[in-house]
Amino acid sequence: MTSDEVVRRALQLLLAQDMAGFAGLWAEEGVLEFPFAAPGFPTRVQGRAAVAKYLSDYPDILQIKDIPRQRVHQSVDPDVVIVEFEITGTVTATGAPYRMTYIAVITTRNGEIQSYRDYWSPAAAADVIGGAQALLNAFPGSTHE
Repeated sequence: MTSDEVVRRALQLLLAQDMAGFAGLWAEEGVLEFPFAAPGFPTRVQGRAAVAKYLSDYPDILQIKDIPRQRVHQSVDPDVVIVEFEITGTVTATGAPYRMTYIAVITTRNGEIQSYRDYWSPAAAADVIGGAQALLNAFPGSTHE
């Protein structure tokens, strides 16, 4: 699978809320990184099993309804793509509407994700989820300071 195909498959799995399948796209030692992580959140999750654990409760936090916008930009390195996408859905705990734009830089090799750098906005997510503490409580691996 090309990088573009891996990314398109990843977005399909997100929409299907198949987090085990999504995490299964990672290489055994692949990395999920959050360069803009808020205090108390992990900045790095390493390994397919750790990624699967980190993402396992995602459907309990957010019900994804659509990915209305997605754009994949191929970099000069055929293994690296930059992805812009928007997710709409519902915050599970409150029923509030959810709409968030994401940018990710994804490196694949042999059809697996080696590195996924997720440039999401913790402040925007906190606003939608119901505040910083609600966001901290929603994700495993965050600390409760």
